[in-house]
Order: sequence, then structure tokens, then C-alpha cells
Amino acid sequence: MQYRDLGDSGIRVSAICLGSWLTYGVGVDDSAGRACIDAAFDAGIDFIDTANVYGTGAAEEFLGRALKGRPRDSYVLATKLFFPMSETDKGLSGRQVAKQIDASLSRLQTDYVDLYQCHRYDPDTPLEETMAALSEVVRSGKARAIGFSEWAPDQIQAALDLAPPHVKFVSSQPQYSLLYRRAEAKVIPLSVANGIGQIVWSPLAMGVLSGKYKPGEAPPANSRAASEDQRFMTRYLADPVLEAVRKLAPIADRAGCSMAQLAIAWVLAQPGITSAIVGASRPEQLKETAAAADLAIDPALLAEAAAILEGVRIS
Repeated sequence: MQYRDLGDSGIRVSAICLGSWLTYGVGVDDSAGRACIDAAFDAGIDFIDTANVYGTGAAEEFLGRALKGRPRDSYVLATKLFFPMSETDKGLSGRQVAKQIDASLSRLQTDYVDLYQCHRYDPDTPLEETMAALSEVVRSGKARAIGFSEWAPDQIQAALDLAPPHVKFVSSQPQYSLLYRRAEAKVIPLSVANGIGQIVWSPLAMGVLSGKYKPGEAPPANSRAASEDQRFMTRYLADPVLEAVRKLAPIADRAGCSMAQLAIAWVLAQPGITSAIVGASRPEQLKETAAAADLAIDPALLAEAAAILEGVRIS
């Protein structure tokens, strides 16, 4: 497993991060979830990402139980806030930041998180109020560092302009894959210039880049596209996209890996990328994706894969 610096935070994390959206505490039972946690550690993954809103606290509660007993310095734990936890508990106001960090720490059964992230930008709260509250979280020892997810370049710059006196962001969590590359235009260059690492979500484009979905065919039973989550995937499941993705199979064969490993290896080879978040409901899934971090694939093959998808990219 590769380990990389998380921006200029001084924190090192595994190049593969275990995510918990739609899985632990929600769609995956505790025994299977614990098996995935064990498999992650066995594979060298020491970076775990969650959020208060995942299962309305259930994912954090699961991780609190599953990680209990492991040395706290043996893993890097990240969580997020912003989305509603109740009709009144939402956003990034100073009051909410103070309330939600304490609630997350309680559910996670820990005294601190390594990374506390703003799940989205809050247009209803002055940015200085948010940054002051996040800075207090760090200075009080409840988080080692702070980050954001899916902020626009002007919002990122505005936050950077407030540091100092406030604590600076060290991480960005954008959607990023061979099929979704919006962050390349402005977010990643701005981040690289300011010591902010990218922890990318959906590196497999909702699973589409694994090759499991075939054009003109119904999605496999028990797959994400066969569930209510299909609403998130409409653009990725268009036949032209799936036809292009099929053409990645021979490239993966030439690289000596699976299509999923090829897609993750491409992400990890891009400038500014610290870690790729993967989900897993079964231990064997983690073994496959974790191996992608150690692949030495010819850059020409990675470029060929990107060229094949250039005309069907979602962004």
C-alpha cells in the first residue's frame, strides 16, 4: 500500500480510503461490515471516511463499535458535517459546527477525528463564522485538520484568504474519475498551489468503470443500478457511455489488472491526488481495489484509457 501526505497537514494516509456512504450501519450488517474493516487493515488501508449524515449517524456509530479496541494512532479517521441531521440541525454555523463535532465524536467513540470536513458550502452562514468555528475545533484538539467537499474555486480562495488568522484547509473531497473530471480545471490546480490534497469520491463512477453494466442489458441483481440509487446514475448508464467503457477491457488485460483496478490506478496517477475513496460490502472487494494502489501501469496505457472515454465524459 502506498502512503501519501495529506496536503501540507503533516498527516500521512493510505492511497486507498475506505468510505462508508450507503454501506456500514445502513445497507451492510455489522458482521459483514466488521469483516470489511478487518480486510481494509489487512490490506494496509489506514484511512477511513464517513459523515454524520450517513444513515443519520448510523455509519459513525458502526465505526465507533468496529474500531473500538484498535490503537487510535493506527488509523486516520475523517468525518463531515453540513447536511440536515434534523429539521433544525444543518449547515455550517458556529453553533452547528460546535454541536456536530461533539455528536460525531460521541458516535465514533473517540476524543478526536484526524480530519473534519465541510460536506458542502453553506451560503446561509458567513464564511468567517464557519472558519472561526472550525479553527476552534482544531485548537481544542477535537480535530487535527480541516477540509471541504465540493466547494467552488472562489469559495476555496475566500477560505484561504482567511488563513491566518484562521486554520487553513488541507483537503478537498471532489467527485473524480475517468468519466468525471471537472475538478481538473480549477479546483485541483488551486489546491496544489495551496497545500490542499484531494481525497476523491466515486473513482469508479458509481461502479460503471468496473465494467459490470452492459449496454442494452438490465443491471445485475443487487447492484447499485438495480436499486433506488439508480437515480444518481442516470447519465453514467447511457448506452454510449457503457459502450465506451467496454473498450477499456483490452487495456486492463494489457496492464494485467481488472477494469476497476485500472480506473483507480488512473486516478491515483493524476497530479494532486492523495487518496481514492472506495466502498465495499464484501472483504474481497477491498482486496481488489487496495491492490490498485501498488500497480505500476504504463502511463501510455492510462492515457489510452482516458482518450477512449474523452467523448463520453460526464464532466
